[in-house]
Amino acid sequence: MTLDYIYHSGFAIEMEGVTIIIDYYKDSSETEHNRGIVHDYLLQRPGKLYVLATHFHPDHFNREILTWKEQRPDIQYIFSKDILKSHRAKAEDAFYIKKGETYEDDTIRIDAFGSTDVGSSFLLHLQDWSIFHAGDLNNWHWSEESTEEEIRKANGDFLAEVKYLKEKVPNIDLVLFPVDRRMGKDYMKGAKQFIEQIKTTIFVPMHFSEDYEGGNALRSFAENAGCRFISITRRGESFEITK
Repeated sequence: MTLDYIYHSGFAIEMEGVTIIIDYYKDSSETEHNRGIVHDYLLQRPGKLYVLATHFHPDHFNREILTWKEQRPDIQYIFSKDILKSHRAKAEDAFYIKKGETYEDDTIRIDAFGSTDVGSSFLLHLQDWSIFHAGDLNNWHWSEESTEEEIRKANGDFLAEVKYLKEKVPNIDLVLFPVDRRMGKDYMKGAKQFIEQIKTTIFVPMHFSEDYEGGNALRSFAENAGCRFISITRRGESFEITK
């Protein structure tokens, strides 16, 4: 399997006969609009093409993806239902799922789980892999700014969603999860709690824009917990991954 880091929380998964693009925000080129690994390669890649969006926030959902069907009319879009409810897309544009719902065909199964912000997180099953994209599921609090009550609530809400996920799937092969230093001193707490609760084979940080140092700071904790950790160093970087 090849994992491509596009930008921020945007990734692509390449497997034999299938490409999956998740939470596209911007392409990987830093200088040219609509140039990079998506426009220059992935949209031309043979095989099935799935485009997923976990929620409507603009750093996870760019309406430009709906124009890709002009080039690839065979695209299957799978979006979280909040995108429809917020009128970012029409009913006929995609297959919509929310927490507890599933999209499934003869190639892939996508289960929607919860979020501590808006929308969903997605668990993908294909070709003997389980892949979790957290969307905006995280222990969102800012210790320097939040009240004790807000911190307790954020912690409880997050752990409840992780518990629900763990009851369904206690082990995950590949996890894509927010590690965003803008949250302040406890920014890795949610990622650490996730790894402690759910056996994760490979962990990949996201939601850090281009703060690679901040995202990769989780490496030592993840490796001490028995995870393989993928350090991202640039937009458009690709990784060949085996279990």
